[in-house]
Amino acid sequence: MDNTTYIALSRMDAETRAMSVLANNLANGSTPGFKAGHLQFSDYLVKAKGGTPAPGESPDTYTQDRATWRDFSQGALQQTGNPLDLAISGEGYFSVMTANGVRLTRNGRFQKLSDGSVTDAAGNALLDRTGQPIVLRPEDRTINISADGTISTESRVVAELGLVNVANPHDLSEEGDQLFRAKTPTTQMEVKEFRQGMIEGSNVNTMTEMTNLVQLQRDFQITANLVDSESTRRQNAIDKIIQTQS
Repeated sequence: MDNTTYIALSRMDAETRAMSVLANNLANGSTPGFKAGHLQFSDYLVKAKGGTPAPGESPDTYTQDRATWRDFSQGALQQTGNPLDLAISGEGYFSVMTANGVRLTRNGRFQKLSDGSVTDAAGNALLDRTGQPIVLRPEDRTINISADGTISTESRVVAELGLVNVANPHDLSEEGDQLFRAKTPTTQMEVKEFRQGMIEGSNVNTMTEMTNLVQLQRDFQITANLVDSESTRRQNAIDKIIQTQS
């Protein structure tokens, strides 16, 4: 293959990755607390061999995807009426205890188990300000969570809900579509604003993502056609050479 084909294939490879990221965004358009992913592209320049390029000659430009980054802007808050649905207004993350340690999430859809434990949908325990699992009494029926995170029932104050932050959200390591692992120490936020009976929706703009996906698919097809045309041109040239030597 010549450089034209290699350059085209590098673009197709990057576009394939971009379509995968876009498809994941669309699949999580209704996932509470989901943060949209985006691919960062860059050009990789390769100079011609042999030193100084000829007049008018430019380096070969390959496409490469440098990284996938998350848009951490807040999603719209949605009313649910469920007392254990919680939304964070502003910055910060809930802390949950998983089998692999403490993880962070913006998905505030929690549940009360038969033993009183408050967990996420995967069974990971929700943690309070001191890093301990929040446990209600099995008989508790009325659950109130104030804006500052104080959790109380009809009989007592249970705990204060934790809200942590990180210096740079882009340093978070993703684990699935809802959990993040902090690579640097987290800090408890002093000013908190929780909304009980609400969840934060996904921040994916479905219409924009659909438009981008359709455009990517068109670009991919155009590039694929270029590769096919270049392959046909090269094969025709080889056939002619063979014919002249026969």
